[in-house]
Amino acid sequence: MSHLCVTLYLMTLDQYRQFYADEIRLLANVHSNDLVRAFATVARENYLGPPPWQICSGDQAALSLLGLGGDAYTATENPTDLYHNILVAIDPARHLNNGQPSALARWIDALDLETGQRVYHAGCGVGYYTAILAEVVGPTGSVVAIDVDPDLAARARENLAGYSQVTVHAGDGAAFDPGTCDAILINAGVTHPHGPWLGALKEGGCIVLPLTAKAGPNYGNGVMLRITNEPAGFSVRVVTFVAIFSFTSVRAAEIEPLLANALGQRALLRVHSLRLDEHAPSETCIVHAKQMCLSSSPLAP
Repeated sequence: MSHLCVTLYLMTLDQYRQFYADEIRLLANVHSNDLVRAFATVARENYLGPPPWQICSGDQAALSLLGLGGDAYTATENPTDLYHNILVAIDPARHLNNGQPSALARWIDALDLETGQRVYHAGCGVGYYTAILAEVVGPTGSVVAIDVDPDLAARARENLAGYSQVTVHAGDGAAFDPGTCDAILINAGVTHPHGPWLGALKEGGCIVLPLTAKAGPNYGNGVMLRITNEPAGFSVRVVTFVAIFSFTSVRAAEIEPLLANALGQRALLRVHSLRLDEHAPSETCIVHAKQMCLSSSPLAP
């Protein structure tokens, strides 16, 4: 047995979590030390129900969702297996998983969270990544979480009971008023930034959300956008590409083909700002719709 194998075999679960956090830091190019610490602190196994757990890679999950590659999941009762950049099933029949850690790390890192801030997390699932958010903002901050699935929201509420700064709700994340926020993380695909979410942002605050065109009945492909509320308006940048389940609302049929076209031509990669004013379409309009316009023009200094 090699020296590395012996070392891994003798590692405690806490050491596995630290190794996992360092792996996620490198895979996702995480800049926040507090976020890396959160991944090393939160016990993932406590959020996923009792073993055996069903685990798979992102590639396996994608093939299975498309009806290819057979069963995506492998059963394990070893909690150390959870501390890799893998998906863990929440409901295998619905292909519903606890998200890929490197992807969520990139999105959370893009929020630029600080101690004491208020965060809204829509699509919280069973609460694992809500706990990560809570660890980053600390006990003087607050996290408001919601999931449209009442069973998942109930599990998240139970899982997060130890965090006094977290509240969990069940319902449509678009209809819920989270109050004024420093940051918002939307964990399901939408066709446009929801007006009330933008209105909830403090100046300097940002929202990270998946802008997607449908690729199937309940999921889509697109980009994660970071939208920041600045004095001159809303600046926008692309964080990552994404494939994700769709939001149950905040989807406009008339925007779907516009998004699909902009994604197909990679035009969304040139987005710099979000316009909410009425204006005639121009060559700077990447996705021009009644609800909003994503523009290639930077904000005025």
